[in-house]
Amino acid sequence: MKWFGKRREASRPALARAYGMAGGLGEWPQSYEAQVREGYAANPVAQRAVKIVAEGVAAAPVAASDLALHKLVAARSQGQELTGTLAAQLLLHGNAFVQVLGDGAGGVAELFALRPERVSVETDAGGWPAAYRYRVGGSVSRIAAEDASGNPQVIHLKAFSPVDDHYGLGCLGAASGAVAIHNAATRWNKALLDNAARPSGALVYDPGDGSALSPAQFERLKADMEAAFAGAANAGRPMLFEGGLRWQALSLSPADMDFVGLKAAAAREIALAFGVPPMLIGLPGDNSYANYREANRAVWRLTILPLAEKILTELAQGLAGWFPEASLRVEIDKVPAMAEDRERLWRSVSAAEFLTTDEKRVMLGLEGPGPEGGAA
Repeated sequence: MKWFGKRREASRPALARAYGMAGGLGEWPQSYEAQVREGYAANPVAQRAVKIVAEGVAAAPVAASDLALHKLVAARSQGQELTGTLAAQLLLHGNAFVQVLGDGAGGVAELFALRPERVSVETDAGGWPAAYRYRVGGSVSRIAAEDASGNPQVIHLKAFSPVDDHYGLGCLGAASGAVAIHNAATRWNKALLDNAARPSGALVYDPGDGSALSPAQFERLKADMEAAFAGAANAGRPMLFEGGLRWQALSLSPADMDFVGLKAAAAREIALAFGVPPMLIGLPGDNSYANYREANRAVWRLTILPLAEKILTELAQGLAGWFPEASLRVEIDKVPAMAEDRERLWRSVSAAEFLTTDEKRVMLGLEGPGPEGGAA
């Protein structure tokens, strides 16, 4: 889609240089589908980081003000958890579009997550969204922003973007440079493995009479080298030289030896872009957290819970026309990763003797008055 490609235009030269380091692998893809294939499907770090956050959002226990509202949010969309799908779309694309499907009797039958790269916003003369166009191949469907009752037919969730009024900014663009380097490093390592896992050396032509190899001789020698000595199956095979050829061994420079460190640094940047501590993805050298449990608690507190609250809050606002005083929130008390934090809060509040029972319940996020209804 044109709007998405234009937004990435400014970063393309730097990304092209990053790909150029690996021998001209091409520019960073401009279409969203190609970016997902390159930056998510073909990159294990980005894929694992997105799955950690999306699966955490999908697994977060939800409390709703209405049972029917809870069933709508807990239902699956396209065979997947609705909240998890929306979380992944927000991380990768920066936008998530939820179509509200009616039941024919004035209620809501289903919440359907649309593919964000297929949706474009149609604005009115004042710049406000008037409709959403959903394109599948050559077919385009127009969905009005609101129905006759003024209720939204599409709930648009978007990440913050400082340069766009109608579309959010995903994390994939911020991670694209590191993804390009990481993928290029993987291809580089694969090429090294195909050639005995090292740049072993060079053939130097040194004739005694000063004559040079003819083009035909050069091409024949090159073809023989590729056929007989390239590839993992030919690793370590002895070489037989004709007259005038000698073997010149090569070694890796200190800069080449740091190639593994460059790939690890790129992997850490990818994890950082998606808000996941590198320790959770198994990346070495991460000393930010004392142990895995602290890193897991951090990703819940700093990434998963804020994203889940954003999704639930915006869904509740969009469905307020059908469910008056609609409320959706994460039940933090039931999140295993947050148990220690909640235990410390409970001990701290329980020890505050100057608070009444009702005041303590409010601080703990509990609804309704306590059994005593007075001082603790």
